[in-house]
Amino acid sequence: MPSETSADAVTRLEGENLQLKQAVRSHAVVDQAIGVILALGQLTPDQGWDALRGISQNTNIKLRHVAELIVDWARTGELPTDIRSQLESQLSLGTSASARE
Repeated sequence: MPSETSADAVTRLEGENLQLKQAVRSHAVVDQAIGVILALGQLTPDQGWDALRGISQNTNIKLRHVAELIVDWARTGELPTDIRSQLESQLSLGTSASARE
């Protein structure tokens, strides 16, 4: 098997770099959305993560996209009805769990 050329190595590393940048951006928006959820529901970080994941699962929308919608909602006040409904549901689950602890 021939060894990797310098040009191939640069191309491969550029691709890896792009993937890492996308992962960091995605992680940041998820963290921001969890922060919004924490502020709304007075939840723990784990409960905020569970709520975000539950919204994603129950709406069949990728977690990153749900996070983007929630962060946008914090800025604009606009949130799709299905996401809002699931958010309210998840917040009520989280606050009832907090009350039991």
